[in-house]
Amino acid sequence: MLIDKVLRRLITKGSLVLVDHKGRRFQYGEPVAGGGEPLVLKLHDASLPRKIALDPDPTLGEAYMDGSLSFENGRIWDFLELVGRNLVEGENKSLPFGISRALGFLLRTYHQLNPAHRSRRNVAHHYDLSGELYELFLDADRQYSCAYFARPDMTLEEAQTAKKRHIARKLMLCPGDTVLDIGCGWGGMALTLAEMADVQVLGVTLSQEQLAVARSRAEKAGVSERVRFELMDYRHVEGSFDRIVSVGMFEHVGAPHYREFFETVERLLKKDGVALLHTIGRNDPPGITSPFIRKYIFPGGYIPALSEVAQRIERTGLFMTDVEILRLHYAETLKHWRHRFLENWERAKEIYDERFCRMWEFYLAGSEMSFRYDTMVNFQIQLTRRNDVLPLTRDYLYTDPPQDRNHPAKAEKSLGEGPPKKSRQTA
Repeated sequence: MLIDKVLRRLITKGSLVLVDHKGRRFQYGEPVAGGGEPLVLKLHDASLPRKIALDPDPTLGEAYMDGSLSFENGRIWDFLELVGRNLVEGENKSLPFGISRALGFLLRTYHQLNPAHRSRRNVAHHYDLSGELYELFLDADRQYSCAYFARPDMTLEEAQTAKKRHIARKLMLCPGDTVLDIGCGWGGMALTLAEMADVQVLGVTLSQEQLAVARSRAEKAGVSERVRFELMDYRHVEGSFDRIVSVGMFEHVGAPHYREFFETVERLLKKDGVALLHTIGRNDPPGITSPFIRKYIFPGGYIPALSEVAQRIERTGLFMTDVEILRLHYAETLKHWRHRFLENWERAKEIYDERFCRMWEFYLAGSEMSFRYDTMVNFQIQLTRRNDVLPLTRDYLYTDPPQDRNHPAKAEKSLGEGPPKKSRQTA
């Protein structure tokens, strides 16, 4: 049996038992310490062992969704965590590549083509799901992107607030600034920036569901005159802005459109403006999107390598003034989301069905593993059109009160003194 050979090479740490459709048991790894029970993977279909061995992605996820694969003494995360730990710590650090992934490389450009009409359809596939679904696992502000765990004991709400504040500091906002939020989601970032500083914000999204929620939130907060939300592709935005922020949207742009994205940012950003891009990235060369994720979760989505992003920025008039790599922050974020989703499983099943719940659990668990054991990270890339707009050091990100961004040459002197009247202030 091919899957037996694969698992025997792979699982050297921890313990796994595979039970096939005939009830035969196969043991892998080490005995469970203290006489405990091993994780049991049960395959209920005769064709599954070969299919998983030859094409693990998307076969494993689809089998879990359909119930032809199940577990005892654990869940899908326990299996993925066992595999991930063995890939990192074990002697064999590779898995079968898979037919679907090989085909994915051949069709890589096609899968990432996202003209405006296709982008709207792809966004609707994921973000126009029931709003109540997202309430089951996100924080109250509906931040659907990597949080910032400045301390390991932070709650999800605290870490998401820290993320927004960290981004706001990198933008160096000041009263009267105009801000464009590309991919504004349910409006949390735009509303937070307006609360932190007296700024005017335009948020754009392609999701009808997100637009309705964002506008309602602005109305309830009494800031709809300062914070506007529009159903609009970023490529169609006109005007100029002091600040541009994009959080968790770049993953939907697609590599064929990177140059178009950064040329749009350059066109819309004022000469003394600052932009901040927050996106998932890969800490290895350019690759492809997981076939399972592309098919069921984020059609048209792609996680870039830093080399792909930097290459496109270099061909514009933008300066990369700061690049920060957030490691493991998204793994912790996804862990919180996964636990909350499991706690609300029955309600999610009422909204959709059992198959959807297993699909969503696999998505959250697999994504968490990719940040914890694979090469996924988050990039925060700060951009300007002039190299003298910001202070010379990064101290302003961590010091209260912040420096006066109008006088970067005097940055060292301004630390701790407080901004003078009419000076630029960070949130």
